[in-house]
Amino acid sequence: MSGRFYSDARLYDRLFPGGQPAVDFYRAEAERHGGSVLELGCGTGNKLIPIASDGHPCTGLELSQDMLAEARRKATERGVAVEWVQGDMRDFDLGRTFDLVLIAANSLLHLHEPADLVSCFRSVRAHLAPGARLVFDVFNPDVRLLAGADGVRRSRESLSFVDPDRGDVRVEVADTYDAAAQVTRGTWHFSADSEPDFAVAPLEIRSIFPQELPLLLSLGGLRLVERFGDWSRRPFTADAAIQLCVCEPD
Repeated sequence: MSGRFYSDARLYDRLFPGGQPAVDFYRAEAERHGGSVLELGCGTGNKLIPIASDGHPCTGLELSQDMLAEARRKATERGVAVEWVQGDMRDFDLGRTFDLVLIAANSLLHLHEPADLVSCFRSVRAHLAPGARLVFDVFNPDVRLLAGADGVRRSRESLSFVDPDRGDVRVEVADTYDAAAQVTRGTWHFSADSEPDFAVAPLEIRSIFPQELPLLLSLGGLRLVERFGDWSRRPFTADAAIQLCVCEPD
């Protein structure tokens, strides 16, 4: 249901330009573990291209061909070598192991079913070299915000951006929360002064609550080693915005 959201890769990059603290964190993790890096749901390469520029052999796996095409273009433009693979993070076999596996920017939350999450973790487990880690970030669900998802279209001023062709672009979102599925189902509207609703796309994102995360990892053969609450590695607390997780084989 979220495929159309990723069909315009350049629009995606303007909406989510890639936060520098997150990029710095993942680059530091790559330096810490050394060797080869695999990113699942790599998008347009906002995290992986800087890591590859540091000299690490990098592979990016992504379901969307549109996002991969933009990642290839950006890597070529910057003179960075990355292996780009079209594939599904739920079940993949690249025939080799890696020293670090990343799942950044809430990409894991596109997997809505517990069985899909466990399958992903099992595939990751099979691709971890001795001593390797899985590192990923997902948001920390706020039940007050989830309860307020009432389907009303509202402006997201913090996400507004400038398009070189359209000028100022406004972003409005109408979403609802399916508590049984733990999935927020949203419709995103992009408008410019001369072009209202020039793009409308659905986006469905799962919530993973802190207490269920270690169990899902365990079912996939992994163990949660550390969990941070922000990019500066502060300990995870109830009011943290993100769950930044470091995992190893169980």
